[in-house]
Amino acid sequence: MSFPGEFAIGGRVVGPGHPTYVIAEAGANHNRDLDVARRLIDVAVEAGADAVKFQTYSGATMYSTKTPKFEYLKDVTDLTPTELLEDISLPRAWQPLLADYARERGIDFFSTPFDHAAVGELAALGVPVLKIASFELVDLGLIRAAAATGRPLLISTGMATLGEIEEALTAAREGGAPAVGLLQCTSLYPAPADAMNLSAMATMRTAFGVPVGLSDHSLGIAVPIAAAALGAAVIEKHYTLDRTMTGPDHAFALEPGELRAMVAGIRDARAALGDGRKAGPAEAERGEMFTLARRSLIAARAIPAGTEVTADMIVTKRPGFGIKPKDLDHVVGRVAKVDIDEDDILVWDMF
Repeated sequence: MSFPGEFAIGGRVVGPGHPTYVIAEAGANHNRDLDVARRLIDVAVEAGADAVKFQTYSGATMYSTKTPKFEYLKDVTDLTPTELLEDISLPRAWQPLLADYARERGIDFFSTPFDHAAVGELAALGVPVLKIASFELVDLGLIRAAAATGRPLLISTGMATLGEIEEALTAAREGGAPAVGLLQCTSLYPAPADAMNLSAMATMRTAFGVPVGLSDHSLGIAVPIAAAALGAAVIEKHYTLDRTMTGPDHAFALEPGELRAMVAGIRDARAALGDGRKAGPAEAERGEMFTLARRSLIAARAIPAGTEVTADMIVTKRPGFGIKPKDLDHVVGRVAKVDIDEDDILVWDMF
């Protein structure tokens, strides 16, 4: 069984030829404040995102207590990974409240499960899709459990080889997932632009035949807009109410105005892709630009009636509704049957 080249998330079809599905990644930026979490949903709605996504985990089920501290967080916290993740985790009792609030606001709600209990909790909420994080791509048991819910999966592929991605897809297939999308990702926080490797989206699309996109940790909005221009079916991006808030993910996240600008840029970039055909003027070009701004043959000087036309009597200028420049050789040698003034636009009835 191969996975389909497109699939639905909620009411939206995701895949080639469809608008990019934009996920506003709230992640842990709720700071364990329910009002902040609700406001994050509002911001995602106001930005025009298709979905808002949180993360469901606990420190004790994600990290061994003997895990060394992360160097990149040394200026943010003195906590161990276990302590930090426990400290910033989304209270699971909030999930039904946030799901209901998102539904009221008309935006898809889902989360990234990091343990088997989270998979069951999110499935019970009726989320339209489950997201597997890059670090969990090698946890084939978790992927099978998520797939067994019957929901499509989005799998981030940071650090992964094609072989590991294939193993994850096999696990998803064995678990019964109806569809899978793969997200290119660079697992650095923030990720420099020159490490993003957006071209890997095309590699995965060719290799696995499923919708591909981007899970983005870069700074700013240039990279996700570039991904949309390359045909990304899905893009997710971290955002926050304020980058100065305390927490590990605020500093590289977008603020509300930037999220709006990113979504608008993604929509424009995807619309600009077009259908790839080159068959004359676009519909929007069929007007003044086509008739007045192209070139045609123009009289370089007065040509009295009865004069045999020579090449030096003709120049090419705008507008474009006269004889086409490519037909110059068919005009030279003809005889003018009317008086032609300098700068007249030449048409066939004159000869």
